[in-house]
Amino acid sequence: MSKTTTAAPVRAATAPEAISRAELEALQLERLQWTVHHAWEHVPLYRRKFADAGVTPDDIRSLDDVRRLPFTTKEDLRETYPFGMFAVPMEQVRRIHASSGTTGRPTVVGYTEGDLSRWASLVARSLGAAGITAGMRVHNAYGYGLFTGGLGAHAGIEALGATVIPMSGGQTARQVQLIRDFEPAAILCTPSYLLTIADAIEAAGMDPRATSLRVAVLGAEPWTNEMRSEIERRLAIDAVDIYGLSEVMGPGVASESVLTKDGPHIWEDHFLPEAIDGATGERVADGELGELVFTSLTKEAFPVIRYRTRDLTRLLPGTAYPAMRRMEKITGRNDDMIILRGVNLFPTQIEELVMGIETLTPHFVLELTKHGRMDCMTVRIERHPALERSVCEAAAKVLQQRIKVHIGTTVDVELEEPGALPRSEGKYKRVYDNR
Repeated sequence: MSKTTTAAPVRAATAPEAISRAELEALQLERLQWTVHHAWEHVPLYRRKFADAGVTPDDIRSLDDVRRLPFTTKEDLRETYPFGMFAVPMEQVRRIHASSGTTGRPTVVGYTEGDLSRWASLVARSLGAAGITAGMRVHNAYGYGLFTGGLGAHAGIEALGATVIPMSGGQTARQVQLIRDFEPAAILCTPSYLLTIADAIEAAGMDPRATSLRVAVLGAEPWTNEMRSEIERRLAIDAVDIYGLSEVMGPGVASESVLTKDGPHIWEDHFLPEAIDGATGERVADGELGELVFTSLTKEAFPVIRYRTRDLTRLLPGTAYPAMRRMEKITGRNDDMIILRGVNLFPTQIEELVMGIETLTPHFVLELTKHGRMDCMTVRIERHPALERSVCEAAAKVLQQRIKVHIGTTVDVELEEPGALPRSEGKYKRVYDNR
């Protein structure tokens, strides 16, 4: 099958803050029809899946017809490893990224020159929404390499006209030194790592609220509004959520506005979102909790059709960008859910309760074990270094009670000494399942 292809239809669109919903939907349909034809013509897996579903590209006459198309899953990406999902010849691929592959074959994604340009533009749009402007110095502590975060953010910073400080993750003492010496106005990293940096700033004898930082663009892991409040309090900054995943593009699929901080706006001129019932696959109405599904609209090398992200959210009306729907902050994934003695819970629910008790620190992990036939969970949390142990023990008992009342299950809470738990240098591992 030939992979000679035409470029994505990316005619100039109205600015995202000014476009009307009618204009947007007309643009989406044009781009959806191109994407479906492109995937069907050049990706054997999609041709087969379309045939199994009894649908052809010519059947897509409205945006609602996307429901007729089959879902794409991570298993499809692993089945076609490494390059079977690419829709252009390899000589047109300018960059390859991949997941870590810790749970199986890594998922591999590719980008044409046009894809990289659009990606940089969307990250720049996202950073602009967060309040970053041309000329600012931006400390980029997302990991570089095969992970999409570092290089994706890097290109967006440059496209915006800001100055990138390409630190990458890790070397926390070095992070603190460069923040002190280079005086960046903004930082990009995971929310848990920013708290690690704040701890290191304090350990170096500095006040985290007195740095040059004014805004943090945080993503790559679920985080709550309670964690946002903690970060903003400790560092005297605006903390803004950015969303993305490598299978759909990378960072910059959606981003919050610093003016509203009410959930990331999805850049719907490039991505068509849906929310579905994870069990039935049926679409749920806007405002209802569902699994987030994306269809790319302008990707050339790696188009995705109805990709199941496993992220749980609600689709909501736009605010800062009225035509672009928002997504509620991701607080969990289908595959993050813990079932503990018949109770379903997410790590972010524990985080919300921890952040609501001022005498507790945000440094905790969840350990799952089995005693006989019974599943058990222990919350291991570091005590506050500035408080007496008795005060921290009382706070731990309060946390245990609140988990029982608000989540409906009994857990153990164990206090650890300051610095005893591992620190995040990227995505934080919150759950240790030893069952």
